[in-house]
Amino acid sequence: MHLKQIKMALESRPLYLQSSPLLFWTCSLLLVGCGCVPMQRDMAKEVASYTDVANQIIKLVLSGSAQKRSYQRLSNFTDAIGNRVSGSHNLELAIKYMYNAMSQDGLDVHLEPVKIPHWVRGEEGAEMILPRPKRLAMLGLGSSVGTPPEGIEAEVVVVSSFEDLKSRAGNVTGRIVVFNQPFVSYPETVAYRAFGASEAAKLGAVAALIRSITPFSINSPHTGWQDYQAGVRRIPAACITVEDAQLMSRMVGRGQRVVVRVTMGAKTLPDADSFNTVAEIKGWLHPEQVVMLSGHLDSWDVGQGAMDDGGGAIISWEALSIIKDLGLRPRRTMRAVLWTAEEQGGVGAQQYYERHKVNISNYDLVMESDLGTFAPVALQFTGSQAAQKVMQEVVQLLAPMNTTRLEPHGEGTDIEPWMQAGVPGASLHVQDSRYFWFHHSEGDTMSVQSPEDMDRCSALWAVVAYVVADLQDMLPR
Repeated sequence: MHLKQIKMALESRPLYLQSSPLLFWTCSLLLVGCGCVPMQRDMAKEVASYTDVANQIIKLVLSGSAQKRSYQRLSNFTDAIGNRVSGSHNLELAIKYMYNAMSQDGLDVHLEPVKIPHWVRGEEGAEMILPRPKRLAMLGLGSSVGTPPEGIEAEVVVVSSFEDLKSRAGNVTGRIVVFNQPFVSYPETVAYRAFGASEAAKLGAVAALIRSITPFSINSPHTGWQDYQAGVRRIPAACITVEDAQLMSRMVGRGQRVVVRVTMGAKTLPDADSFNTVAEIKGWLHPEQVVMLSGHLDSWDVGQGAMDDGGGAIISWEALSIIKDLGLRPRRTMRAVLWTAEEQGGVGAQQYYERHKVNISNYDLVMESDLGTFAPVALQFTGSQAAQKVMQEVVQLLAPMNTTRLEPHGEGTDIEPWMQAGVPGASLHVQDSRYFWFHHSEGDTMSVQSPEDMDRCSALWAVVAYVVADLQDMLPR
């Protein structure tokens, strides 16, 4: 094989070189020895060569024909379908909608089957009986058992923490525990939603009402998934509003007896058949290697699921559309995955991982947007130091948007298995101070979204995914 042929082979990396590391490195050393290629390329220079392409992407989205398209697609979708809880008919409709829409967009689309939880809320309500009648706004928590048809009526005990609950252990049996925990941060405070029912049940409580996990409320309850501990009696669990939790806390603090009646028709049905929705642009050189963009298609059964996570799903589709519109095709495959049953703990994503992990060495970068599509602030990234250096150069291409920060720790329930296995991962950091105002509530609607912010998120997503997918080498592990 002549040196010119060796060089061409290395640049295209055909299968026979991929399957023979010894041959690959022998060829590499021959080329280095003769000065045909450097031992280490200038990655900064290579990434900088994508400046014009990045500018084309940004211009197309912020001021060209794709302007406000992601917002329009999201509004069309959520207005037509509404919320999309795991196992529901609406989720089935959402998957069919996105399959058809992305197929009509000219992308390669397929569905991958999964089994997902099917919890049904049923009729529910709560009211304070004493010291005065008052309807309590509430939302049952996912996986909760229901009450008897007549409901559960009992005196409440109000606690501010798990430690406070334990200190009142002798006063819990036969009562409804009301958790009035202050909001510190979502990762810390969400433990009360997740484990409050089981902790209360251990001490003999008959139901648990948890103050909604939010820093701001207009008498709006926020739902979410909760986990029963093995071997602990299952009691009904629901979230109430910040205002009502504080109200009952003040009443009890005055020595008043507070009695509440809770009625919940919640039940868990057998797991349902569903799908992860996958669309892609196949790479021209290494189609087996993948840069994956993602968001989850399911939502809770309140609001429209526009923010959580319709926006993340749409910008992952939009990123592929932008690349197609510009007539670009990267070396590697760009794949958008719209997950199902994320809200139940990343169920669809875990099954995707189990199915595809055999090819884990071909996954170049996994990306997830699931903290809103407000104005982007930075790209969050998890990877080796060498990969971080590459990504630091990539985000410099976003200078026209003034979003060139690279922050540590990519995050996302759906990409976590990949990152734990060593695959580089990225997520969006947006101006999310209002995110938990609307999270898992009736307030998660299109009114929360901004066309301009979604454009900026789409442009960032497209630039990062395309450039990484088209670099000569995969990101270093």
